Amino acid sequence: MTLAGWALIALFVAIMAALAKPVGLWLFALYEGRQTPLHAVLGPVERGFYRAAGIDPGEEQGWRRYALHMLAFNVVLALLTYVILRAQAVLPFNPRGLAGQDPHLAMNTAISFATNTNWQSYSGETLSNLSQMLALTIHNFASAATGIAIAFALFRGFARREKGTIGNFWADMTRVTLYVLLPVSIVYALYLVASGVPQTLAASIDGHTIEGAVQTIGLGPVASQEAIKMLGTNGGGFFNANSAHPFENPTALTNLVQMLSIFVLGVGLTYTFGKAVADTRQGWAILGAMAVLFLAGVTVTYWAESAGTTAMHAAGVAGGNMEGKEVRFGVAASSLFAVVTTAASCGAVNAMHDSFTPIGGMIPLVNIQLGEIVVGGVGAGIYGFLLFAILSVFVAGLMVGRTPEYVGKKIEAREVKLAVLAIAVLPLCILGLTALSAISTDGLAGPLNKGPHGFTEILYAFRSATGNNGSAFAGLTAATPWYDGLLSIAMWLGRFFVIVPALAIAGSLAAKKHAPGGPGSFPTTGPLWIGLLVGVILILGGLTFLPSLALGPIAEQVAMLRGQLF
Repeated sequence: MTLAGWALIALFVAIMAALAKPVGLWLFALYEGRQTPLHAVLGPVERGFYRAAGIDPGEEQGWRRYALHMLAFNVVLALLTYVILRAQAVLPFNPRGLAGQDPHLAMNTAISFATNTNWQSYSGETLSNLSQMLALTIHNFASAATGIAIAFALFRGFARREKGTIGNFWADMTRVTLYVLLPVSIVYALYLVASGVPQTLAASIDGHTIEGAVQTIGLGPVASQEAIKMLGTNGGGFFNANSAHPFENPTALTNLVQMLSIFVLGVGLTYTFGKAVADTRQGWAILGAMAVLFLAGVTVTYWAESAGTTAMHAAGVAGGNMEGKEVRFGVAASSLFAVVTTAASCGAVNAMHDSFTPIGGMIPLVNIQLGEIVVGGVGAGIYGFLLFAILSVFVAGLMVGRTPEYVGKKIEAREVKLAVLAIAVLPLCILGLTALSAISTDGLAGPLNKGPHGFTEILYAFRSATGNNGSAFAGLTAATPWYDGLLSIAMWLGRFFVIVPALAIAGSLAAKKHAPGGPGSFPTTGPLWIGLLVGVILILGGLTFLPSLALGPIAEQVAMLRGQLF
């Protein structure tokens, strides 16, 4: 570990802390439906959308109607994407004459992008410009906006008193897209173009290697895809190497900006929540708990990768573990990127997690298994975290001997049951489908490596899919009917079987009276609350997933110390 490495981590944390309030205030204005400076330009566009679709943005929806419209929107978009990917060969803007995807792969890709997972069982270079722009980029905006809309709905559940509605899905979606995702992505894409990222409809260029060979390098509208990929915590790469490719991530500065953009909306939403419930300390407390988990993960990963491996030391190789890492970024930036992208549900990578040390690679696994609530995906992180907050305040209520309450709402049996139902989806899918793949012929044909490392490759895939992260541990051949099918199921359940209970909680809370705290109430803004939150999250994650970690990265770490590699 170096001073420069710690300085990078400190700079990243400081910038995020500084951006939390201004970004949160911008999102809060949209949450309330208030005017922003961009309304002068984009207001007519917003109203035009509503007129064309026959939508009244002022018409409030109950949680069931909100959920139904959200599901219908995402199903239709997924079906449209499936058709485009299957018909890619006969559609325009396909200068390289690429074939369409197989049925099982097209299904997997469509569900992946509809659920904000962006898992790729294909190489990014195998998609045409039309598929990238029409099929995938639309999902990058829509899935991110869906997550923020669900967060807004849950915020209203906590903030409202004796109301049966939680907002309007179409209005939330439209405002988030028009006034946040689209304008920021345009500026972001222009910055990337100025930094050297391609934005063209050309097919490819030929490069000449040092040895004199000719290498054909794909091109396309990369900058526009890259911008929303990061901002919307999507993560799907235009190229197979993802953000390790110089056309996606050309410099150390773009690498820092990409990491910041992954976190910025998720961090801002914590402040938005505090404003929504009229107590910004609540938002800062949530961000504090997220920061504790994040910094612990960064510290362990950076330490493990800087320490290298016993095999490297025995061979006389000094320094950290550089296998699978970009020499442009080094150990510190790669370790930070790995933790950022898995703490959020992004999945973009600038290094191969398969090549990390066992303990260094375990932290991304742990980040995902916790539900990706360590900042998390845009919207998904905060509404996932609030599910854990409900469980934590329930535990606190048991300790003080009274009905638990959180930000002015009584937390009763219905909310606790729904929160448990949503959180239980993760272990059910992850552990169940991993176990099934680890004992079946089709499942065991996927991992490249044997032993605990091969098991980790399977485990990581289902954690990434169920957690809607999308990053791959690498080493797993996933473009098969077995994995395309099971991973599709995991992605769909991991997204919508969490969202629907979260909306049900929002509807239940919105209908309740305000319950002001009293002398016996458990405080939910100070260090004690932050400690309880972190403890509940770690205990639930530890009790649920420790056995699988023991079979994978922990067993591999012990074997590595004894000189055995896999």
